[in-house]
Amino acid sequence: MAHKDFLDISSLQREEIISLLDQAVPFKDLFTRSVKKVPALKGKTVLMLFYEPSTRTLSSFEVAAKRLSADVTIFDVPHSSVTKGESVRDTIDTLQAMRADYIVVRHRLSGQPAAIARQTGASVINAGDGAHAHPTQALLDAFTFREKFPEMEGRRVLIMGDILHSRVARSTSTIFEKLGVEVAFCGPGSLVPQTRFPRFTNYEEAMKWKPDVVYLLRVQKERQTASFFPSDREYHQTYGVTDERLKQIAGEGIYVMHPGPINRGVELCDAVLDYDRCLISQQVENGIAARMSVLYGLKSKKS
Repeated sequence: MAHKDFLDISSLQREEIISLLDQAVPFKDLFTRSVKKVPALKGKTVLMLFYEPSTRTLSSFEVAAKRLSADVTIFDVPHSSVTKGESVRDTIDTLQAMRADYIVVRHRLSGQPAAIARQTGASVINAGDGAHAHPTQALLDAFTFREKFPEMEGRRVLIMGDILHSRVARSTSTIFEKLGVEVAFCGPGSLVPQTRFPRFTNYEEAMKWKPDVVYLLRVQKERQTASFFPSDREYHQTYGVTDERLKQIAGEGIYVMHPGPINRGVELCDAVLDYDRCLISQQVENGIAARMSVLYGLKSKKS
């Protein structure tokens, strides 16, 4: 990539996305076979700066960087001067002394990774900012999808759940659109804003759209300032993949994806995780390959 930073999907050309996806293939081949580590980023330093909790994304970036032989430093935000009121700008000024080549940032405020990128010569990677973007999640989603559908053009993905507060919905719908995949949204009317994509508020009507993949989203209560549905139980019965709906999905050969973390009994029933076309585990594995591709593809400019 010609970019210094990896901040969103919107700024990428289709050809750049395809190049990243192609590059992820040999990386996955490496770590799923006997070779666990390559010296591609030997001598480089990756700084993990997570202002929000994370399990999958943080560990995935850490493993990806280490498999490329980079040195990894995880900045412990809860035990840093941030808790004493230190600003993000002052934190970055302090961390510049570490001469990191890459800074992986997750922040509750939209646009914060871009602000950091303007402040540092290191390559900044957006690991999720507010409800704005989660570009590496989108990349791993597209990679997972392409493994099942090498000819992506004209395929269909139904994204279901809390679209309004989801950075994943924004980034993943954008990458699929750029790759020629048709996208539709489904969920409670209050959580599915009007967009350029088809919009459903009824599960049965959405399934008549004939998706190849149902992509489930977590209801993000931590970002909500009001109650958008009566209860988790009612949400599950109205929009979740219940045992009965899973039978329909299986009968039509539809794949299921989910970015995690999963809320069992809300967006899906336990049986989904044993469904042979459930791709959730593959998404986690592919996250490492996709993030290796991003780290390797960026032209890091050490400050």
